[in-house]
Amino acid sequence: MKFSCNKEISYEEAVKTMFEKLGNCQIMALASSLNDYVMVRNVSCLFYDEKIYFKTDKNFRKTKQLLENPNVALCWSGVQVEGVAENKGLVVDEPGHRFEEGYKKYLWESYNKYSHTDTEILIEVTPKYVEVWDTSEDGYAYQLFIDFENQSVEVKPYDKK
Repeated sequence: MKFSCNKEISYEEAVKTMFEKLGNCQIMALASSLNDYVMVRNVSCLFYDEKIYFKTDKNFRKTKQLLENPNVALCWSGVQVEGVAENKGLVVDEPGHRFEEGYKKYLWESYNKYSHTDTEILIEVTPKYVEVWDTSEDGYAYQLFIDFENQSVEVKPYDKK
């Protein structure tokens, strides 16, 4: 991204930057909490429609926690997402099978090992607030704070040359 310490960036450009950094898929750390009991674990994520998707077994502890408290955070390499998780039903029942096809394409080993069609559910995370750490082409470290609800972005330079 062409960015310098004084450049303005639009909300749309910031969201694009976030999803470009994430690419098609990533293993992200997922944090969730229920009754002040916090858990974190890795999940294999796909990104489309400006949302984050992962699958999980409906019988896992994390799933029960997500269903009772859908507020989650995900993190990968300088991208920290705060959002709301929603159970979209069985992966095999997703209209258009977009997740299933993407999972086969980008995460074949995981798809092949961990596909249980009768218990695997699709979780959709809608971002609410995102922090992106990055470095501009001219060497400035900065943070983008993206507020999805208000469709706004704040740029904070971290260092100055």
